[in-house]
Amino acid sequence: MISSPAADPASDTLAIDVISDVVCPWCYIGKRKLELALNELRAREPALDIAVRWHPFQLNPDMPAGGMPRGSYLAAKFGGTDRAAEIYSRVRAVGTEVGIPFAFEQIAMQPNTLEAHRLIAWAQARGDLDATGALVERLFHAYFVDGGFLGNRDELMRAAVAAGFDAVEARAMLASHEGADAVAAEDREARDVGIQGVPFFIFNGRIAVSGAHDPPILLDAIAAARQDR
Repeated sequence: MISSPAADPASDTLAIDVISDVVCPWCYIGKRKLELALNELRAREPALDIAVRWHPFQLNPDMPAGGMPRGSYLAAKFGGTDRAAEIYSRVRAVGTEVGIPFAFEQIAMQPNTLEAHRLIAWAQARGDLDATGALVERLFHAYFVDGGFLGNRDELMRAAVAAGFDAVEARAMLASHEGADAVAAEDREARDVGIQGVPFFIFNGRIAVSGAHDPPILLDAIAAARQDR
């Protein structure tokens, strides 16, 4: 765990940058564990100002724009569905612990996630971080629980509406090229600075944690990040 001198005063704001992909099961688990940590922190410090911002990372940046059949993807990545099932058995178990009923068998298509990341960036730019977080949750759930194809703009638009965004505005954005270059550039930047796996958390721009760690480790990192310089 990361620790820091208890005598130093802590800041009254917390900025959290989350680098993740909506087709990454450990990112979904990491989101849940972060929420548990923040719930504990808010219970102790209800006045603490917390801002969570989401940043793109494509697990499969070379995925065709139209995606590919899930079976073909698993064969290329893991050597087949049987091997994938072995690997995902641990993910299922951890998911159950944090309330995620992973249904990998429901996924028929593996998407390119550029469109989903464009939607998240568009939502975040509108200034409602809570609604953006709700959108991210809807996208994770649509893919990992409902087996939805996140390469389909209607699926993305439904997620946006469920999170409280206007259907017409979301559809218009998805029909455009808005944000595509910026999202791709931010994805490349994450790799350029050495981020090789997600989820990746940065607390107050000072302390970074890679992986879906349990709340105590996240809270330790947060405490270190909040200490005055």
